[in-house]
Amino acid sequence: MHFEAILKTTSFALSEGSIHERLRRNPTIEFDPNIAHASLIYDDESAAILEQVHREYLDIGQHHGVPMFALTDTWRANQERVQQSRFHYWDVNQDNARFLARLCNSYGLAAHPIFIGGQVGPRGDAYRPEEALTRTEAETFHASQIKSLVEGQVDFLYASTLPALSEAQGIAAAMAISGLPYLLSFVVRQDGALLDGTPLEHAIDVLDLTNPNPPTGYGINCVHPKVFMSALNTLNKSHLQRVLSFQTNTSARDPWELDELTELETEDPNTLADLMMEAFLEFGTMFMGGCCGTDTPHIESLARKHSELVM
Repeated sequence: MHFEAILKTTSFALSEGSIHERLRRNPTIEFDPNIAHASLIYDDESAAILEQVHREYLDIGQHHGVPMFALTDTWRANQERVQQSRFHYWDVNQDNARFLARLCNSYGLAAHPIFIGGQVGPRGDAYRPEEALTRTEAETFHASQIKSLVEGQVDFLYASTLPALSEAQGIAAAMAISGLPYLLSFVVRQDGALLDGTPLEHAIDVLDLTNPNPPTGYGINCVHPKVFMSALNTLNKSHLQRVLSFQTNTSARDPWELDELTELETEDPNTLADLMMEAFLEFGTMFMGGCCGTDTPHIESLARKHSELVM
């Protein structure tokens, strides 16, 4: 089944929980200083741990019989960072896409659908919109990473943790050329604005109306459900229907507070899942999953509570 087909036939699906934040706190793993956990696939022991984390999440989708999307571990693996790393001789993005594809394909043809998203992130700090690229800069800067992910045969493209409209515009232009479905996911404030101050509603309008091949949809990630619900309450019905994905942070702190934390804040899985289900029931956001602070129990609780809801 194609990714866009599932959007028309399914009301609820899962995305994975945190991978980057889980793994960087694992003392047996060493992240590359430039491309972070995108490097783990080149070490057998680290690759096995990475695979296990993905499997923990994907097994939940299979157990509860719901579709899932899984993202490549390439959030900071843009061409600039790859060239600065000791892995510049490899096509890091293609290799990560193929690593994840092998893992997902191991579930067999009878498995509940798993879709692979080729993931990119902002060039700068996701919590600092002043570091965002202009539209023209972003289209040029992100084009090579997007091209590599497409050549790695991902099912769709996904830009996450975007703090500013300008960089999102450039990424959208680069992704639109690929012909693949693509989603843009923002960090938002409780007042419904991106971190650069652009109202989410306005950002959606600009991206939908100025691109001949507009995004398949939009997402919110790395904020708490209370922030998500507050932000979405500023949208009208047509704009709400464009928000397809929410990946929750377990902390309700503002982004600038999170950026300064040395210890990761987390929340009880059942408490967080209750809030996620509240958001799902109110707004109907299709893909629900986790970002910073989430672990396997958080995604399991979310899937279980949805199963209980539909029984």
